[in-house]
Amino acid sequence: MEKDKGGLIQWVELDVASLKHNIDEFRRLVGKNVEICGVVKANAYGHGLLEISKFLEGNGIDWFGVNCLEEASCLRRNKVELPIIILGYVPPVDLKEVSENNFRITLYNEEVIEELGNVSSEINKKIFIHLKLETGTNRQGIRKENLGDFVKKIKKHKNLYIEGVSTHFANIEDTTDHTYAMEQLERFREMAKIVHRNTENTLMKHTACTAATILFPKTYFNMVRVGIGLYGLWPSRETLLSSKRNGRRSITLRPVLAWKTRIAQIKNVSKGEYIGYGCTYKTTRNSKIAVIPVGYYDGYDRKLSNNSYALIKGMRAPVRGRVAMNMFMVDVTDIPGVSLEDEVVLLGRQGNEAITADYLASLCGTINYEIVSRINPLIPRITVK
Repeated sequence: MEKDKGGLIQWVELDVASLKHNIDEFRRLVGKNVEICGVVKANAYGHGLLEISKFLEGNGIDWFGVNCLEEASCLRRNKVELPIIILGYVPPVDLKEVSENNFRITLYNEEVIEELGNVSSEINKKIFIHLKLETGTNRQGIRKENLGDFVKKIKKHKNLYIEGVSTHFANIEDTTDHTYAMEQLERFREMAKIVHRNTENTLMKHTACTAATILFPKTYFNMVRVGIGLYGLWPSRETLLSSKRNGRRSITLRPVLAWKTRIAQIKNVSKGEYIGYGCTYKTTRNSKIAVIPVGYYDGYDRKLSNNSYALIKGMRAPVRGRVAMNMFMVDVTDIPGVSLEDEVVLLGRQGNEAITADYLASLCGTINYEIVSRINPLIPRITVK
């Protein structure tokens, strides 16, 4: 349901039609027999954990992937029923809550096995485990030489069940040369066989992130983990280029998020006056300046100082001076008819102009993931059609 924006200083709009389009595109790619895990960690990449998850459930997503117990518990408290896999670290003290809520846990620390076994015996309930296999990223993961013993220690506990195995590619989206990723894929296949030999379980296997899902069907196995692509953003230019080169079916992604605010003040500033902290901008003409009630606390990066623009009445309003904690200023001298409370687009489209996450990322020397995921979670998320 669309919420009223009246009285809000700033807000994030979520275009659910675009979100559904993106889901359908990935379903078209993977087919009906491969499950899709919608990755909603980091507040659904800044889009809003509950708002996004509530829509994804019932619209083509089979699992949810989160980073931590807090995110998983938030979904369960709000009646999200799909399977949830915790991809990040879970402290031993929280293992009981994991098992009580039927969360899947990603396991890679041998020290946790005994505690997990004790919890499963205490509550007399099966705990479903997904082993993270170290194939070359050297982040989370069990090394090949330790894998056999690792599995045997798990099997000593009757209520611990190895449901799946996974890995994560180190260099699949930052390059057009996917040699290393294919080497990781081969290591994964070999290690998955070791797990199967020691368990005889029918394993869920999942390796594919958004880039792998777009580029390489051989990475699908039983399930793909789609994050950034669900939100209509390409993982990288290299992924886009690779998708065009390899002759695969085309995929179109539609950005879901728009970030908006209002003009808080308009003032006339004479030629030769300074604007903002540090006197980093000096006017070269008599100017009309608008104060925007958003700052780096909200996720509007300080690197955008004197560097970016906002959209007002479908026109570009350049940022003038430094971005402060809770506000920054833009030049609206050349935009006719600007008034207090006029809508301001910080990220998204207005008229024929658009500001993309990729554009802001290029100004900040970062990636689109960071631009959207750092938008303050306290800012209201509003679904629109």
